Amino acid sequence: MELITLLSALLVLAIVSLSTFFVLYYNTPTKDGKTLPPGRMGWPFIGESYDFFAAGWKGKPESFIFDRLKKFAKGNLNGQFRTSLFGNKSIVVAGAAANKLLFSNEKKLVTMWWPPSIDKAFPSTAQLSANEEALLMRKFFPSFLIRREALQRYIPIMDDCTRRHFATGAWGPSDKIEAFNVTQDYTFWVACRVFMSIDAQEDPETVDSLFRHFNVLKAGIYSMHIDLPWTNFHHAMKASHAIRSAVEQIAKKRRAELAEGKAFPTQDMLSYMLETPITSAEDSKDGKAKYLNDADIGTKILGLLVGGHDTSSTVIAFFFKFMAENPHVYEAIYKEQMEVAATKAPGELLNWDDLQKMKYSWCAICEVMRLTPPVQGAFRQAITDFTHNGYLIPKGWKIYWSTHSTHRNPEIFPQPEKFDPTRFEGNGPPAFSFVPFGGGPRMCPGKEYARLQVLTFVHHIVTKFKWEQILPNEKIIVSPMPYPEKNLPLRMIARSESATLA
Repeated sequence: MELITLLSALLVLAIVSLSTFFVLYYNTPTKDGKTLPPGRMGWPFIGESYDFFAAGWKGKPESFIFDRLKKFAKGNLNGQFRTSLFGNKSIVVAGAAANKLLFSNEKKLVTMWWPPSIDKAFPSTAQLSANEEALLMRKFFPSFLIRREALQRYIPIMDDCTRRHFATGAWGPSDKIEAFNVTQDYTFWVACRVFMSIDAQEDPETVDSLFRHFNVLKAGIYSMHIDLPWTNFHHAMKASHAIRSAVEQIAKKRRAELAEGKAFPTQDMLSYMLETPITSAEDSKDGKAKYLNDADIGTKILGLLVGGHDTSSTVIAFFFKFMAENPHVYEAIYKEQMEVAATKAPGELLNWDDLQKMKYSWCAICEVMRLTPPVQGAFRQAITDFTHNGYLIPKGWKIYWSTHSTHRNPEIFPQPEKFDPTRFEGNGPPAFSFVPFGGGPRMCPGKEYARLQVLTFVHHIVTKFKWEQILPNEKIIVSPMPYPEKNLPLRMIARSESATLA
C-alpha cells in the first residue's frame, strides 16, 4: 500500500512538473529580444482551444476576444494577445487597422491557413493544401460568381427555386415552423440547382442524400482534429467522402452529356469545371491542356456547397429573428419590396435591376450580418517576422482575426447591440470594419451570390408573410456558425391575398 501511495505521489509530481515546465517554456514572452504580445498559451497541447469553442457554445464568441483584450491589452479594442489554438502558437489581432494589415499583405507578410480538419475534409489528388485549393478555385470564380453577366443568369434560377419552395407549403401559413431547418433546406435546394443543375423536385433522392451527409459534415468540420470512431470529426470525414463520391458520379454522367451535346459548358459550375483547363496547352510541358479529374471536381463542388449554403442560410435565419424583434424595420422593407412587386407582371421573375432597387433591404441584411456574422473570423500564417502595434509576430505563428472585434466595437458602431440598418446608408461604416466576407484578395468570392440569393428570398417572404417568434429569448449557439438552439420556431401569418405575389 505504501509503495502504491509513493508511486502515485511520484506520478502526480512528474505530471505537475512536466506541465509547469511546458507552460513556462511555451509562455516565453520574447524572441531574439523582440517582445511578443502579452497573453497566455493555456494547457499543454490543447492551448486555449476549449475556451475558444466554449465562448461560442455559450452564444458569446466575442467574449473570448474582448475578455483577453481587457486583460492583456488594457482594454484596447484595437490591441492583440497571444494564445494557442488548434495546437498552434497564435496571435489574435483586433480592429480595422489589423484587418487592413492582414487583408492587404497576402503573400507579403501572411498567407491563408486552415485548421487540419479543413484539409482533411477537402482532399486533393495533387496533394494541395486547403489554402492552395482555394487559390486554384479562384480560377473558376470570375466566370460564375463575380462577373455581372454571370450573376444575372442566376437571379431567375434563384427566383424560380424560391417560388417552388414556397409552393411546397414549407413556409406556412402555420402556427409553428422551425425556420432554421426550413431555411437550411431551401438554401441547399438553390445551391444544388445553381452549381450542378440538380432540381430538388425532379431528383429528390439525390438532393436528400447529399443534404443528410452535408449536415453531418457541418457538425464536425471545424471540430478538434481527433479521428476516433465516436468523434464528430470522424463522422464529418466519412460524410465528406460520401458527398465527394456522389459528385464524382454526377460529374461522370455530365461529361458524357457534354460529349453528346445534351449539356453545355456554361450551364453551371460543374460543366464549367469539366470544360475549362487548369493548365493551357501553351503552358503545359507536354503541350496538352490539363483538366480537373473527377475526384478533384468532387472536392471543389463540396467546397462550393459549403460556402454557397452556409452564408445564405445563416443570414436568412437571423433575418427572421431581427425582423420579428424590429417590426418597424420589417414594415420599411415590406414597403420597398411592394414597390418592386408593383412593377412586375403576374409570374414574372425577378431580374438584376429589381434587386438593385432593394437598397434598404440590403442595409437591413448587412445589419443582420454585423450582429450575427456567418463567419466568426479566419486564420492567417506569418510567412516572415513582422511587427504590429510594436509587438513581434514571428514567422510560422498563426494569426486570427475576428469579425466581432470591429462589428461589436462601440467606437465604430455606437450602441453595438442595437439593430440599426441606417448604419449602412450613405458611405456606410469605415473601411475594414464591416468584414462578414473577409477582405482583400481572399475576400469570399461568393459575396455577390449570397447577396442575390438573400435579396430574392427576402422579396418573397415579406410580400407573403408576417411572423412572430414563439421563443423570443431563444439561446443562440455559435459552433462555428451561429444557430438558434431550438431551430427558431415561428408563427407564420399570411398577408392578404391582394398583397401576395402570384
